[in-house]
Amino acid sequence: MTKRRKFLIASFVLSLGFVGIQFLDNPYKIDAIFVLSLVTSILFLWSLWEGIGKNSTLLTLILPAFFTGGVGVFWFLLPSNVFARLPMIIFYGLGIYALSLTMNVFTVSAVRTIALLRAARGVGFVLTLITLFLIYNAILSLKIPFWGSAPLITALSFPLFLQGFWTIPLDKKISKDLLILSLVSSLVVGEISVSLFFWPATLVVGSIFLTVAVYILLGLGQAKLEQRLFRQTVREYLLVGILVFIGMFFATHWGG
Repeated sequence: MTKRRKFLIASFVLSLGFVGIQFLDNPYKIDAIFVLSLVTSILFLWSLWEGIGKNSTLLTLILPAFFTGGVGVFWFLLPSNVFARLPMIIFYGLGIYALSLTMNVFTVSAVRTIALLRAARGVGFVLTLITLFLIYNAILSLKIPFWGSAPLITALSFPLFLQGFWTIPLDKKISKDLLILSLVSSLVVGEISVSLFFWPATLVVGSIFLTVAVYILLGLGQAKLEQRLFRQTVREYLLVGILVFIGMFFATHWGG
């Protein structure tokens, strides 16, 4: 069976899984999403079996599983009608297929360089941001105190930072520098989430702000790993952060 056919099967099966979750009672839906995330990893392992070994190529299983979990928890925030949820199922299926192609490029590029690598990095970068936005949105919607939400945000950000940074060197072993960079970036996002507890920002604005922080940290980190961390690059990323902060300031209702 060709890889492309495996990718299509995985996308179809996982999309059906999301449809099936809707027929479960609410107490079982969270568990079902967790199971579906595990199934995502299993299906991706099956699809990418030829390129995955007992090394850092296993990191390619992280983003698909988190993408499933992110879409799953965001699902609960959607209106319970077909017009809101059908587009999300379509988006999820297309996202899984795009991730299949992207992770395949990474596993192949870990052995030899191919022309599609830069495009795959771009797709992976965008899907990482989307995934974390959905996860942050779900966490902030719980309205738990910052001493609970900040560690959770830090812990969930770390694997995605690690996978995102790894896509640059694509080494078979995870270096100490990669771990430190991922840990520091995750801690920074966690600290920023603490500030949101004292900022009367809306759920969406807060989620966007955290996602932009990931955009800056992941972008600068990848540029550093590529040895392309020029002043102009830093200015561009910081400019985005400043503009988002200004927009967040004016979008906040300060009147209480």
